[in-house]
Amino acid sequence: MKREILISATPQETRVAILEDDFLVELMVDRPDAERIVGDIYLGQVQAVLPGIQAAFVDIGTDKAAFLHVSDIAKDGLGEEEEDDEEDDVDRDRSRNGGRFAPIQDLIQKGERVLVQVSKEPISTKGPRVTSHISLPGRFLVFMPGTRHIGVSRKIEDREERSRLRAMAKEAVKDSDGGVIIRTVGEELTREIFQREYRTLSDTWSKIQRRAKTAKAPALIHNEAKLTSGVIRDVFTQKVDALTIDSKEVFNEVKVYLEGVDPTLMERVHHYVDPVPLFDKYGIEDAIREAFQRRVELPSGGYIIIEPTE
Repeated sequence: MKREILISATPQETRVAILEDDFLVELMVDRPDAERIVGDIYLGQVQAVLPGIQAAFVDIGTDKAAFLHVSDIAKDGLGEEEEDDEEDDVDRDRSRNGGRFAPIQDLIQKGERVLVQVSKEPISTKGPRVTSHISLPGRFLVFMPGTRHIGVSRKIEDREERSRLRAMAKEAVKDSDGGVIIRTVGEELTREIFQREYRTLSDTWSKIQRRAKTAKAPALIHNEAKLTSGVIRDVFTQKVDALTIDSKEVFNEVKVYLEGVDPTLMERVHHYVDPVPLFDKYGIEDAIREAFQRRVELPSGGYIIIEPTE
């Protein structure tokens, strides 16, 4: 399957299109006036604890208080687990003690300061959902502070390679205060690169902790990588045939990043300079308009109607 990424950047917005066999399969948009906050880490203050729904509302400085469920409250570090994790499945709603949790009123109190990470954007009248299970994604690893969990992406299928990666990770983090998930792009990862990225993510966590100690709640403590950086880190791998960028500034940023983590990918990165807009050249604008149509025609001759809901 042919896979391509297109990045069109202007001062007003940045748009990223992912194509498979020349069909638009995903579109992401980032605007300065409507920035995403998923992945951002805040020092919040508990406004209310509601035993009836086993949840709390936390003031993190957004328009609506954030929602924190009992399953998202981290009090004790997770033990080392042998099951494997999907590379991006770090929203650890997975149960402890067979799905039983201590009552939320025993875990958190009104007025308490709590370090949380946004896991879902606010929607309509609802505030963001947050978790105190912090995770810091890197190019090859996801670092999980306060745990001893070692995971390997299920998409790495070779058993010997999985065993090698798991053994390497266990040895590297045995005396540390954080666990890891090795991502799909980490296949054939060397010990040197593993240790370098692990140190970087661990240092980032140390900085977050220092900021949280001196900050006054509510406060933004750490920004997750924004759209372009996140796409290059998470999506642009050896399985992508080409990355085309129409902004010289963004092209240079990507070039600097890849020279540090995977120089072999640079030959797949192209700076688009044609006078015809990038998204018009690839038919993306037409695909976007078609995707937002209320009526969707089906190959069978029928159609469906899509209406917005909450």
